Amino acid sequence: MNRREFIQNTAMAGSAILSSHTFAKENQAKNQGANQMKYIELNDGNKMPILGYGVYAIKPEEVQKCVEEAISVGYRSIDTAQAYFNEEGVGQAIKNSAVKREELFITTKLWISHVNETESLKAFDASMKKLGLDYLDLYLIHQPYNDLYGAWRTMSKLKKEGRIKSIGVSNFNSDRLVDFCINNEIKPAVNQIECHPFFQKIEEQKVLDEYGVAFESWAPFGEGRKDMFNNPVLKKIGEKYGKTVAQVILRWQIQRNIIVIPKTVKKERMIENFSVFDFELSNDDLTQIAALDDKNSLFFDHRDPEKVKWLNSFHRK
Repeated sequence: MNRREFIQNTAMAGSAILSSHTFAKENQAKNQGANQMKYIELNDGNKMPILGYGVYAIKPEEVQKCVEEAISVGYRSIDTAQAYFNEEGVGQAIKNSAVKREELFITTKLWISHVNETESLKAFDASMKKLGLDYLDLYLIHQPYNDLYGAWRTMSKLKKEGRIKSIGVSNFNSDRLVDFCINNEIKPAVNQIECHPFFQKIEEQKVLDEYGVAFESWAPFGEGRKDMFNNPVLKKIGEKYGKTVAQVILRWQIQRNIIVIPKTVKKERMIENFSVFDFELSNDDLTQIAALDDKNSLFFDHRDPEKVKWLNSFHRK
């Protein structure tokens, strides 16, 4: 065997070993998740997996492959949105999946420019066509602006017709949420808001619990800002359990009964994020993580007038 053949054969063998190792980890994560997956019972009686897969900022040409891999790993809850422009790829992945439709929990969201009584129905129909679905598990108002009550009337009607299982909101501050719960026949089942170790939303969770609204977290890793993945407190806790910082963060939220939808385009990270049901953080761990909360968003304040103007102009067409 010459040197080139040796290198090629060695590379192929190494690739096979790596592939076999990844496959084993995937099966382990899938079996663990299937056996230990926790579900949150929503206020309308529907159940939602506490751990799902988010597709925010995944390119339309990449999202089908990513969702197919996520489903193969064991994820059954998939979160997308009208404003992500990747619903079609998500829908194709669902169509290609061997998993029964009733075993999947699909979420999409209504963008600001369509938040009114008539446009919300058109937007919903467009999303359903892209997703290729007969019914939706969860439909969220994406941002707390425009004609919220008009859109909610349409969404409530769609829920009563069985076209949507559950309806909810996203990025609602506590005052807006309470007003919405008091003044609507159907309360939101979910509020999807920013939450991570540096912005823990402890007081907001108390309000959500009081009104029976499930807490769902977006950006559970804060998109890595403030060097979150190298935080010494989180790293030390992870080392104790043989887990990564990402796994510690997801486990911390799950133990707080917060629904999490981490996003990644790498299959090995999907497996890592799904492997969080085989350990439990101690009270001391939770106390240490609680001390990291500086109560400030890593992104922006939804009450900031300039951000409100910017969001209302974003994707306006």
